[in-house]
Amino acid sequence: MQTLYSMFGQHHPVWAVSHAGHCVPPDSMDMVEDASSAAKRDIFGLNGQIEHKLVFLARHVPKDTNLVLIGHSIGCYIILDMMKRNPELKIIKAIMLFPTIERMAQTPQGKVMTPVLCHMRYVAYLPLFLLSLLPEGLKAGLIKLVFGGLRSLDHNVVQPTVGLLSGDCAANAMYMGGQEMRKVLERDNITIKENLEKLIFYYGATDHWCPVQYYHDIKQDFPNGDLRLCENGFRHAFVLDAGREIAKMVFEWISKDLSM
Repeated sequence: MQTLYSMFGQHHPVWAVSHAGHCVPPDSMDMVEDASSAAKRDIFGLNGQIEHKLVFLARHVPKDTNLVLIGHSIGCYIILDMMKRNPELKIIKAIMLFPTIERMAQTPQGKVMTPVLCHMRYVAYLPLFLLSLLPEGLKAGLIKLVFGGLRSLDHNVVQPTVGLLSGDCAANAMYMGGQEMRKVLERDNITIKENLEKLIFYYGATDHWCPVQYYHDIKQDFPNGDLRLCENGFRHAFVLDAGREIAKMVFEWISKDLSM
């Protein structure tokens, strides 16, 4: 975000919308939504998360604003669904980074995580709760230890990861992950076809959430689409060590659109 904002000379606002329930709200924010109502409407599920992003745009972004949507992983699935649900959005470009938009449970990582997220996640709740009780400094130290193998770790990711281990955030994330395994099945070719000129897909060359075969499949179905395969060795979780490099690429892709 900082890189994009600075490269555009601070002329274009950059918003990021967290998934609902995945971060601890500020102490100054009053939470008017009660837990029982939230659970009833499943606002932390995949459908609720899509509606959450649409509501953000409706409430906080003027209707005539030209939008560039940037999604990562399941965020790409959410963007496609937003395009389908609200074709009136003035989206001039949508960037799909390491897109998990189809057959998630059949991917190498999906095969490992589906049993955990769909059937065993409750087992993880107790250790996660105990972790949440640790002092913030100790949690940050543990996270740095886990990420210690990354030579160029972006330390900006440490604090958000600490927040993910607080309260119900990790449980909400695991619940959403379970829904992804069950609901992200067939690729939405209709929405892709209707918006093909607006879409840029960037697939990882060694992405266990989205095998290279998925890149070849979509390239065969949409030979005229803007489909790119990573040649830089970036990992699926690029924010850990290559956020600035990805931002610079995105800037090059969309700078012409934003200068129009």
